[in-house]
Amino acid sequence: MSYRYLGRRTFLASATAALTATSLQVSMSRSARAAEEANMKKTDFGNLKSVRAGVLNVGYYDIGPADGRVVVLLHGFPYDVQSYIEVGPSLAKQGYRVLIPYLRGHGPTSFVDTSTPRSGEQAALGKDLIDFLDAIGIKKAIFAGYDWGGRAGCVAAALWPERCSGLVSVNGYLIQDIANADKPAPARVERGFWYQFYFQTDRGRAGLRANRSDIAKIMWRENSPTWKFDDVTFERSAKSFENPDYVDVVIHSYRHRLGGASGYREYEALQSRLASQPTITVPTVTLDGDADGVVLATDGKAQASRFSAKRVHHVIAGAGHNLPQEAPSAFVDAIEEVAAMT
Repeated sequence: MSYRYLGRRTFLASATAALTATSLQVSMSRSARAAEEANMKKTDFGNLKSVRAGVLNVGYYDIGPADGRVVVLLHGFPYDVQSYIEVGPSLAKQGYRVLIPYLRGHGPTSFVDTSTPRSGEQAALGKDLIDFLDAIGIKKAIFAGYDWGGRAGCVAAALWPERCSGLVSVNGYLIQDIANADKPAPARVERGFWYQFYFQTDRGRAGLRANRSDIAKIMWRENSPTWKFDDVTFERSAKSFENPDYVDVVIHSYRHRLGGASGYREYEALQSRLASQPTITVPTVTLDGDADGVVLATDGKAQASRFSAKRVHHVIAGAGHNLPQEAPSAFVDAIEEVAAMT
């Protein structure tokens, strides 16, 4: 065999491999750029806005036509505005003006005064929503949310019905009956509330401060056992948990609801009204996910007396606790349904 021929053949093979590798790198680079651009479209609501609203500087997004019917989308714990990354743009395309605020203790939302109590009680969440509407000049809106956000919507709809044209609430009536907080739920439900009991302790506060991201990821998995979210999806929201007020607000929220902490004077009058478990008098659509790892799905009949206007209840197949992000089409449909009631 000719060594000269072998050398040429080896050279040609090497050159071909190099060209193939270069082409592959270019192709992968283009694919990576395309994937990154697609990812940005899925995670970006546009320009973040901020407004002073009551005791807070609220970070929020405002998408859709300025003259559209207003919907406020309210996230839960431990989540953030990314729960609405598909719902928000979908509603905006249909002509709604969509407002998506970060709740107190989350993301860029901050307290105006360092001396303001870092309350997480339900009255504070409801008042924040009304202060937010006042700050941006909105007289009336549809409130839609889940978990903390659903509670804020229920509180505001019950206490300020003139400001709410319709309500969408995951897990139904979410105003806490704190006077009866010591009554146990079924064992399966109690097990899902481990974090609430943990947060009653000093160890729990320290744990949340040290391990907020790990705790949130465990909750995501247990709250939504069928939702196959990836690390990138989780990390987009986890950034919001680095808010300096996150731990104080969260700890007070769970201690207050279980009777382990007093409310603050600023909210006494509102909480007194909430203690009566006020009826919600605006048109409402309630939703349960049949894969919710925290709150068992029901037919909604047990809460019927809590709503005096038209109310429709749906169970969403395959959805867990973070229903808007897991089943965005169903959540959009619910908003359209309540909009048609008014």
